[in-house]
Amino acid sequence: MAAQHGHTQVASSQKALMLEMKSLQEEPVEGFKITLVDEADLYNWEVAIFGPPNTLYEGGYFKARIKFPVDYPYSPPTFRFLSKMWHPNIYENGDVCISILHPPVDDPQSGELPSERWNPTQNVRTILLSVISLLNEPNTFSPANVDASVMYRKWRESKGKDREYAEIIRKQVLATKAEAERDGVKVPTTLAEYCVQTRAPAPDEGSDLFYDEEDLDDEDDQDCCYDEDDSGTEDS
Repeated sequence: MAAQHGHTQVASSQKALMLEMKSLQEEPVEGFKITLVDEADLYNWEVAIFGPPNTLYEGGYFKARIKFPVDYPYSPPTFRFLSKMWHPNIYENGDVCISILHPPVDDPQSGELPSERWNPTQNVRTILLSVISLLNEPNTFSPANVDASVMYRKWRESKGKDREYAEIIRKQVLATKAEAERDGVKVPTTLAEYCVQTRAPAPDEGSDLFYDEEDLDDEDDQDCCYDEDDSGTEDS
């Protein structure tokens, strides 16, 4: 009986993952490229994340892996960066600490509501949007990398005058360019190249991290290609 249940779980999760892969190929998420690590393994995906233009991450080519459990979508996958990432909510080993990837258990000590955690209506698309939102707006209240969190707060509070945080990210972006060349990947550096879908964003969309220090005091509206209803939520 248990073997039959396990077989049903595998068949169900494989079907779900095939449908999600098809959906992401037909309607890609801006700034992401999804492939299977092994064509015979639906449970291990490779993700390439392109740094959005007009941000500290512009020109970056960051690799990550998504690993799915056999009972997906009832349990969340894991998301781990393979590229070096200096960020308040990314552990040293690359694991992303984000509410949407936490099992939906009641854990008062975590400070997270069960509704903020994983549920079977979530999918890869919502994970990707949450990750880009997390890069945009780190959660410094429960950091995975305390040093990065302190540095980020100094950068933000100084309006970019304290450049230590920005310089580390710039060096990491530069380090990814050689890998992009090895992979034969052209990294988008303009909004036109970056955008897959084009719809007017909400006027207040975005945050300071999405602009270089020189742009922090610029009150002019900036172009952005995130969908109004696809901006993600700050899950941390």
